[in-house]
Amino acid sequence: MKEEYYLADFEPEAAVLAELGLDRGRPIVTVRTPPEVSLYHRFHSDLFAAVLDRLGEAVRRDAVQAVVLPRTRSQREELRRIGGFVVPEDAIDAQSLIALSDLVLSGGGTMNREAVALGTPVCSTFAGRLGALDERLIAEGRLTLLSDPDVAAGRLDTALAERIAAGLPAATVPDVGLLVSLLLSPLAERR
Repeated sequence: MKEEYYLADFEPEAAVLAELGLDRGRPIVTVRTPPEVSLYHRFHSDLFAAVLDRLGEAVRRDAVQAVVLPRTRSQREELRRIGGFVVPEDAIDAQSLIALSDLVLSGGGTMNREAVALGTPVCSTFAGRLGALDERLIAEGRLTLLSDPDVAAGRLDTALAERIAAGLPAATVPDVGLLVSLLLSPLAERR
């Protein structure tokens, strides 16, 4: 992947956490909104909206910190209306944020592959036709497509356990099962 080349010697800067007012001792979820304005993704994602709603519930209960990186002004305004999420006003060091997060949830492609390259567990809500690279990452268990909650929960649980064993930020997640169920329960309701 090209992301593995340009991130090969990347060292994350923890300053991004202070810039965003995040506590490294609590679970951090980084979210990238779907590419609604892209030619390949010209439709609304009910799945993303449901997962974002559930993540908002977890934020309101103080179970996680969620940074949402919107693509458009209208997405930024909607996120402000919802409240509770950290929504940066200006450009940030997103690659460091990804590397220091416990989970990345993205409706696009590049950020998913950056998370894979940086070793951060990542779930995708992309609802369009998948590219060959994304299909391969899913088959290898390096990217979880949110469509089957049982499979996604198992892959995410394994990825977080590996991060905990390596001493990475996932060690801050107090209850991995709770975090997974918070994010995946909208999928179970759609079955």
